[in-house]
Amino acid sequence: MEEKRIKIMVDAAVPFIQGVFEPYAEVVYKAGKQISREDLADVDAMVIRTRTICNADLLEGTPVKFIATATIGTDHIDFPYCEEKGIIVRNAAGCNAGGVMNYVFSALYGVAARKSIRLDGCKLGIVGVGNVGKRVDRVAGALGFKVLKNDPPRMAAEGPEGFCQLDYLLENSQIVTMHVPLDETTRGMCDDAFFAKMKPGTIFINASRGEVVIDDALKRAIPKLGPVILDTWNNEPDIDLELMGMVDIATPHIAGYSYQGKQNGTAASVRALARFFGFEKLYEFFPKTELLELESIKLDLKGKTQGEIAPVLQYNYPIFTDDFMFRMDPGQFENLRSNYQYRREFYID
Repeated sequence: MEEKRIKIMVDAAVPFIQGVFEPYAEVVYKAGKQISREDLADVDAMVIRTRTICNADLLEGTPVKFIATATIGTDHIDFPYCEEKGIIVRNAAGCNAGGVMNYVFSALYGVAARKSIRLDGCKLGIVGVGNVGKRVDRVAGALGFKVLKNDPPRMAAEGPEGFCQLDYLLENSQIVTMHVPLDETTRGMCDDAFFAKMKPGTIFINASRGEVVIDDALKRAIPKLGPVILDTWNNEPDIDLELMGMVDIATPHIAGYSYQGKQNGTAASVRALARFFGFEKLYEFFPKTELLELESIKLDLKGKTQGEIAPVLQYNYPIFTDDFMFRMDPGQFENLRSNYQYRREFYID
């Protein structure tokens, strides 16, 4: 009797993955949001993104035993349920850290140029200093910012040196950028009290998860704040259009959509699944960079003024194009993400 082939369900929007598993398994591709329990009736493993909510409603009664998400975030996965059912889950921690760092500084210098804001001597507060926050910290230091960092889990594990309490950060920063995971401690943390502690004119950036912000609280705070930059939103893709109209840069959850970030995310998922099932030839899989112009590039910004830095960052990531395309038709939120032209990453020492 012929042994049953492993069957894998793949979100069709995961890049660089078509044809990778086919020599080893039966593979089905489907839009992540449309994957149903019926689709998983004979599926052994999944490769997904954040649009597939993995909980009892989707997984109960299915043979799924392994889930790889090609994302750093895991709030779309019910971990207690998966643990109870013996389902192994792997994410792509840190895969898009470089892309999000690029987003933060292109947005920051871009909006400062438009609003004639001097960044020299500004204190930049990073809330959440994981893979992304560390990248932002390193580049902010290289660009001459005084950095304040808040990360309670790291502070508890490593000691207080180098970190500060959230209230201190909010009261003393001219720029606040959010890089926290979404969990019970961070959901809705940006509320009225949070924004009330911030200085008038503070630049606020959220490229973590939309749900860490209470939309109405942010709308009430905007008249006091400086520029507001949002890449992530509550209720994606059905976002608050009034809020969108009030912010300075609005993008459809694409901060991490660099070419290298997508390569990293897919590589992490493929390698994890390959190790689980013993597909040895895929243990070190990494997608090829087929176009030289998409290879990452180092930017030498040492000794340059703010006015010199801003156009270099915009040339390498013209963030206002993403803002313009989104505002043209916010209803295309998912299409803009699915059809995004991945940009190359830059790095700064």
